[in-house]
Amino acid sequence: MKRFTHAFEGGRTLFRKDHNFLTHILAGCMAIILGFIYHISMIEWVFVMTAIALVLLAEAINTAIEYTVDLITDEYDIKAKHAKDIAAFSVLLASVFALIIGIIIFLPKLF
Repeated sequence: MKRFTHAFEGGRTLFRKDHNFLTHILAGCMAIILGFIYHISMIEWVFVMTAIALVLLAEAINTAIEYTVDLITDEYDIKAKHAKDIAAFSVLLASVFALIIGIIIFLPKLF
């Protein structure tokens, strides 16, 4: 269990630093609740859980990149800005993917 200490510390840091991570967790929980309410199929569960995991992973990596860039420079640097912006864009891409998956799976069930 000692091997996982650093990973758990990273999770605690992520929750403390990145409030968007909590927002994504709440959105993922809502999708899971909807999955139970609408009795989605096994393959739909695979897509929903993959989309949730992708968004959470992208957010975690984005936060790690932000910490790394902040460690390297305290001064404004266009390359640091680009690194942070591209990392943030990866979260946006994952979130749009998750939204599309959610629309494809849940919209027909709502009507």
